[in-house]
Amino acid sequence: MDNRFATAFVIACVLSLISTIYMAASIGTDFWYEYRSPVQENSSDLNKSIWDEFISDEADEKTYNDALFRYNGTVGLWRRCITIPKNMHWYSPPERTESFDVVTKCVSFTLTEQFMEKFVDPGNHNSGIDLLRTYLWRCQFLLPFVSLGLMCFGALIGLCACICRSLYPTIATGILHLLAGLCTLGSVSCYVAGIELLHQKLELPDSVSGEFGWSFCLACVSAPLQFMASALFIWAAHTNRKEYTLMKAYRVA
Repeated sequence: MDNRFATAFVIACVLSLISTIYMAASIGTDFWYEYRSPVQENSSDLNKSIWDEFISDEADEKTYNDALFRYNGTVGLWRRCITIPKNMHWYSPPERTESFDVVTKCVSFTLTEQFMEKFVDPGNHNSGIDLLRTYLWRCQFLLPFVSLGLMCFGALIGLCACICRSLYPTIATGILHLLAGLCTLGSVSCYVAGIELLHQKLELPDSVSGEFGWSFCLACVSAPLQFMASALFIWAAHTNRKEYTLMKAYRVA
């Protein structure tokens, strides 16, 4: 194997490993989108009811999004989290101190919630099904796992190529990484579109701001790494095969 192709293969493997780690971390963390709002110190009956509804299994889309807006919420692919006062005083608000203790509470999305229909008016089951938001949500949930699976399968083929001491099978690895990159890019695009459509339905309060979190950024970085790894795998395998064919033809001649 030519040193050029071996170097390209090693670089592609490193890029693939980094993108896999980034993608796995992105899937497993809860910071795809973050809301920033004033800390709610007054643990009144209203606040307690919002918290109780947020952790309830029957919480609908509007209910948990209202809580996310109000309590510095973060959202991942699997979980939603809010930040609330550590000690809840239902009878009166605690006095303001320099260090106000808060705690983060998270609730996982069930598989039923992941595949549940989204409504035109969030929370209103009589407003009709919003097919666009429904399928955007399902795609943003499924595509990252498809991407991760394709990369793992590609790594298995690459390992077989190393055992066989041949670069030609890595063409399949490159194609799988290309498909994985497209899935990651599709997931990111679906998530952005879904968030924008949600905020058109549920406008953020004046004192609340939202931004994409570091989990989302990891997914964004993972996609170009997958594309670069794919290009290197395909180039190394194709060029090495071409040169081998020319050398074989020269020897026959």
